[in-house]
Amino acid sequence: MTLDVRTISDSDVPQWVSALSVGFLQAATVPDEEVEIRRAGLDLDRTQGAFDEGRCVATFRSMPRELTVPGGALVAADAITNVSVSATHRRRGIAGRMMANALTAAKERGDALAILIAAEYPIYGRFGFGPATTITEWEIEVARATKSSAPAVVEPGRLEVITPAEALKLGPELHDRFRRRTPGAINRLDRWWELSTGKVRLPSEDWKEPLFVVHRDASTGRPDGLATYRVEEKWQGMLPNCPLTVSHLIAATPTAERALWRYLLSVDWVTTIHTGLRAPDDILLALLSDPRAARVSHSTDLMWLRLLDTPRALSARTYATPGTLVLAVDDPAGHASGTFRLEAAPDGTATCTPTDSTPDLTLTAADLATLYLGDASAVRLSALGNLTEHTPGAAARTDALFRTPRRPWCPDIF
Repeated sequence: MTLDVRTISDSDVPQWVSALSVGFLQAATVPDEEVEIRRAGLDLDRTQGAFDEGRCVATFRSMPRELTVPGGALVAADAITNVSVSATHRRRGIAGRMMANALTAAKERGDALAILIAAEYPIYGRFGFGPATTITEWEIEVARATKSSAPAVVEPGRLEVITPAEALKLGPELHDRFRRRTPGAINRLDRWWELSTGKVRLPSEDWKEPLFVVHRDASTGRPDGLATYRVEEKWQGMLPNCPLTVSHLIAATPTAERALWRYLLSVDWVTTIHTGLRAPDDILLALLSDPRAARVSHSTDLMWLRLLDTPRALSARTYATPGTLVLAVDDPAGHASGTFRLEAAPDGTATCTPTDSTPDLTLTAADLATLYLGDASAVRLSALGNLTEHTPGAAARTDALFRTPRRPWCPDIF
């Protein structure tokens, strides 16, 4: 059997969308309107399909994104998504072929790294990806969480409930400020805002308009925080029992972040809050009068990362302490492999260059990816046998360089 793995053309889009729908356990028949909406989001040069006798049996695409790294630099990334292989064609190396094509093309374009959200954990390590950010979702019992004899805290600034059209107008600029101060965050395109505010609606997805609340700075009136949420109205007799679910909460300042959470904790009739995907070290729990009222409902890896240009990627971020480290990186695909000298200056900036020097430690490209944004520990990887120290204490020095005061966070599933 000959499989044709290639980038798709306009005429392939309808069956590509249908194959994607089946791959994600949805209907094989996709309305023309939805095909057109999805087509508008595709870059055909970065969209692949596998075809068996003309029928699409696998899908794969990527998108250009900017990833914020420690220090605030924006690094060009190839964001991979919509990866599916029909159950009729599993274990034939199709995903591997599409991934190899995409990574080679990304490196040729000059992307320093690739990112994805792994639907299944075991798949992507063999392609050089490592889990680089995690998320935590809490369920909060509001009455217990807010029970306190202390006076209510009122943050400076102003809160307003706004319309979807207003959110569409002010959201992009606000998010741009938020993501530049959040290592692990990526940029959102206009299409993201159109879908999240209902300006564009996919026929296959039920749409219920959410509520939007914006926080404005006390001195300038400029928007510096935005929360999107929905409330399900439920009553038991004459007693409200309404859960509130946060879709997104972004803030460009700590004041706005605190104010938005305090607002959500005070919404009438709400008994339970589902926080949505939050940073693992989110400040929310510290705002509660009883943090035990927050139960972890979900905690897991989210964004995975793969280095394509090791010197560029390591030179782009800042480091916690000055120092020099020589890393030998093993990458069977060759994109990130080599021995590199990382030199961090007292101001946090760094240079990374190829070297013939003896390495301080050896690790895989996937393990370096887990360390890159500052969340993982080289000492822990050493204890697991995942890296080799050639210089005593090299793993601890790696942690001193790479670890960050706040854990990286990607709030978006893409």
